[in-house]
Amino acid sequence: MRKNRLRELINNGLPTIGTRVLSVWPGIVEIIGHTGEIDYVEFLGQYASWDLHDLDNFARATELFPMSSMIKVDQEPRGFIAQRALGSGIQNILFADIRTVEDARECVRIVRPETPESKGIHGCHMRRDVGYVLDVGSPEYVTAMDETVIAIMIEKGGAIDRLEEILSLDGIDMVQFGPRDYALSIGLPGQSSHHEVRDAELKTIEKALEKGIRPRVELTGREGRGQIQEYIDLGVRDFSLPSDVVILYGWLKENAGNLREALSKV
Repeated sequence: MRKNRLRELINNGLPTIGTRVLSVWPGIVEIIGHTGEIDYVEFLGQYASWDLHDLDNFARATELFPMSSMIKVDQEPRGFIAQRALGSGIQNILFADIRTVEDARECVRIVRPETPESKGIHGCHMRRDVGYVLDVGSPEYVTAMDETVIAIMIEKGGAIDRLEEILSLDGIDMVQFGPRDYALSIGLPGQSSHHEVRDAELKTIEKALEKGIRPRVELTGREGRGQIQEYIDLGVRDFSLPSDVVILYGWLKENAGNLREALSKV
């Protein structure tokens, strides 16, 4: 079983830098790997179109580099998607749309192996992560599932209302606040910069740090160095860079706009 770089960095108290992609093309993962700057690549499976073969190839591409991998999983069917993603070789899971303590507890159970100690519901299987026939149900497999980094989105009004209980659960390693979903859920659609949303984000970060859980901040690409430093000063050590489509849109919008302006003067 392959070592999980994200888990190793977290266990050693070190910062992490991830990035996100909607493209499931392995070539994109390879380009990211060639930078030598990214600790893990997150496939935004909640938004993209993909099949199970894509997950295998995505995982294979990350293994060419000293990187780990993550997938963002829909609220349904989260159990099937998470377990098949882990079986493909993707090593870490981000669960979206957590609303209750029961939601968060079930996410942990989905990932953890079904042993008396881990109390999960993830049984053994003949999939890519275990070499199909090599480590099926082995102690190494159990260790790998126990070392999977479990991240959850705090992005609903209900989750903020139950934040203390949710973050008191064993097994949650990382949380990320989702300002757009949160704003929507409290009746402020499109107002992700509203002070109520900002207050909820700060509450999430502070409570996570209090509970020994890593708060991750998702950067949009519009933050200045000062804004990023504010998060660092709060205690945040985990950041995720903008996704491929956000970067592509921003670059094209700016540069095509500049070119069109120059051409308009001809």
